[in-house]
Amino acid sequence: MMQDEFDGLKKVQLSTWKRVIDIVFQNKKHLFRLGLFMAGITTLDIIFPQLNRYAIDVFFIERNMSTLIPFIVISILVALGFGFLVWAFIKQAIYIEATVSHELRRQAFHTLQKLSFSYFDKTPQGWVMARMTSDASRLSEVISWGLLDMLWAFFSMIFITVALLLTNFRLGLIIVTIIPIMVIVSQFFRKKILTQERLSKKHNSHVTAQFSEAFLGAKTTKSLVIETENFTDFYQSTGKLKRAGIRSIMLSAMYTSLLLIIAYVAVSVTMVTGSIAVLDQIITVGTLQLIIAYTINFFEPMLVISEKIADLQNAQASAERIVELIETKPEITDRKDVEDTYGTLLETKKDAWELIQGDVHFNNISFYYKEDEIILDQFNLTVEAGQSVALVGHTGSGKTTLINLLSRFYEPTRGVIEIDGKDYKDRSLQWLHQQLGYVLQSPQLFSTTIKENIRYGKLDATDEDVIQASKAIGLHPFIMSLEKGYDSEVGEGGNLLSIGQKQLISFARALIANPRILILDEATSSIDSESELMIQEATKTVLKNRTSFIVAHRLSTIVEADMIIMLEMGKIIEKGTHQELIAKKGHYYQLYKNQFFSQKGLIEDWLEK
Repeated sequence: MMQDEFDGLKKVQLSTWKRVIDIVFQNKKHLFRLGLFMAGITTLDIIFPQLNRYAIDVFFIERNMSTLIPFIVISILVALGFGFLVWAFIKQAIYIEATVSHELRRQAFHTLQKLSFSYFDKTPQGWVMARMTSDASRLSEVISWGLLDMLWAFFSMIFITVALLLTNFRLGLIIVTIIPIMVIVSQFFRKKILTQERLSKKHNSHVTAQFSEAFLGAKTTKSLVIETENFTDFYQSTGKLKRAGIRSIMLSAMYTSLLLIIAYVAVSVTMVTGSIAVLDQIITVGTLQLIIAYTINFFEPMLVISEKIADLQNAQASAERIVELIETKPEITDRKDVEDTYGTLLETKKDAWELIQGDVHFNNISFYYKEDEIILDQFNLTVEAGQSVALVGHTGSGKTTLINLLSRFYEPTRGVIEIDGKDYKDRSLQWLHQQLGYVLQSPQLFSTTIKENIRYGKLDATDEDVIQASKAIGLHPFIMSLEKGYDSEVGEGGNLLSIGQKQLISFARALIANPRILILDEATSSIDSESELMIQEATKTVLKNRTSFIVAHRLSTIVEADMIIMLEMGKIIEKGTHQELIAKKGHYYQLYKNQFFSQKGLIEDWLEK
């Protein structure tokens, strides 16, 4: 890590840990109890050596047994008190660990719900999964145990130092002299450990992403026979993770070992100096034992602090990453006045939501993902309510970009998109998405029943609504052929169903919401001809009097569209109905002809065989 990165480290740590500590302090009642138990444990840690000194000087040196019974009773009470306080301390710490972990994940997931589509477009799934799982667990564990152990150790060291100085000022100074040396050593190792831990976390996220890709892409891997290449890439990634982890552990081990050496040197010096004081009758044997016990007890919390500092340095990387996720701001947000009227994403004010008619106007729209790669430039298009519009063109022509802009997954760089004559930014994101029905090329089903998957389109839909939506697209007979009907499980990601069946369910999910604007994004490109025919028949009725945008790969699916837009490099090069564009014998005619003869050739080849 470069020096300038270290110069900014303190700011990162302060801002990161401030957010984490704020979460911890949501448990004020439990923290207060924890503080009381910690103070009690520390007090008893001071009392135990005092009891031992009394026993040595009175029972062994003076041979005075008159106070033996009270001494035994007090010792038993102290032991019982110590046991109770440790139990209570652990109980509170476990509660704090659980609540901190819960709150970190809650806040992270809450942020994920608000983030714009662009975030998920750019961020690997493995990165997010690592933040929500391993980083959240690691951080909550370190906070509940590491930070609390450090506080206990810190207060123990203060109490012991005061007790040592009061018992024998000269011997107490030995401990005070050692502290700056330990601080310097800790500062030296702190940055080195953090550097390696950050590198380790980076490699861990990459490995997690590879795990996820390997699982989701298992069929592709098998079909392309690239198991060896995948294993080699994964082996190299885990090798980097292993090396970074070993370097971090070695630095932590060197750190702890060096502190142990310093601690035992201090104990040895104290024993020698104290023994001389006993021989010179400056202190008693019991006092020497007390000082040695305090010295050892002093370095025990010091070693705890060194170990927990290493843990905190390790957790710093986790803290930075999960706080980064929690504090990520969505790129697309509503204005304050819009939120006041329509509500926020998670707290809507549906009473203020007006009904939508479905008129859409793209007014001088320009858009780019990168400044030097303009996708749309002063694009204009007017779609009247109830019209069906098909977007066709080669890859990169701007079809999906238009759909993403209409859905407000992205916003125009310049220009205005109007819905019913009003800039769609003047209404809330949630209002817009409530009006849209969206059927993706790759349908995403949730691991629940068919009925619940359809109901996600309208959470308050009745069973009858679900059945009617299924009947509208011809899915009902298939569902009823299953043993459990609508209560049949679809499996993880819908893996118990065919692609066509999954697509039909996602289509029913969109229809049950009764959207005023329906978007079909390559909705029929992955399904078989029979399923495609079912959807085409259903859409003739469903799309009536409803604005629809159809991104089509198969041109045969859009011949009945009210308007076909031929795009090239983000510009409209042809516009009209299917018959009008065929009659022009232009770009659309050539595209349709090539696809038609290509399909015809495949059929002829199949018949010849």
